[in-house]
Amino acid sequence: MMTGAPETIDGQEHLVLTRTFRAPVEDVWAAVTESERLGRWFATWTGDPGSGRVRLTWAYEEEMPTETYVIEVCEEPTRLRVRNENDDPIQVWTLDLRLTEEAGVTTLRFAQVLTDRSLVTDVGPGWEYYLDRLEESVRTGATATVAWEGYLDLGREYAVAFGLPDAPDPDASAGTPREDGPPRT
Repeated sequence: MMTGAPETIDGQEHLVLTRTFRAPVEDVWAAVTESERLGRWFATWTGDPGSGRVRLTWAYEEEMPTETYVIEVCEEPTRLRVRNENDDPIQVWTLDLRLTEEAGVTTLRFAQVLTDRSLVTDVGPGWEYYLDRLEESVRTGATATVAWEGYLDLGREYAVAFGLPDAPDPDASAGTPREDGPPRT
């Protein structure tokens, strides 16, 4: 089931997804910022975050790309905004994570700037997959086992939700996912 939605924030179109966790905000913060914890569901990073840049290696992709991410905002434990460096402006991914906690439940509001609205048919299902993996990892304290199978089918729902004229055919995806990971566009 698709959980993402379009939202305009500061004049830019975003894909926004929300997840809740029965965990303290500090635990969810650690899961999205500490390399070892992040690696349980998404990627690992190397470098010095104090420099404002880290090298992130996607852990569940066919080619396991490594790219530099710039840390634009880091307000522990409630907000992290990062973007990758890429010569192609369409491929710059700006991610804004906001965490709040109330009565022992932490809510993650995950937003990605959409530089090209049509990409949502791939990135929407991809973030659904990764955030489901995050939920499992926070819940179990272990590496997530959620498999990629079926997530690309959400591309049609994303096309409709974002008003795209043609829904993608999940069998004709441009990317090549690992057996356990989505394609990067």
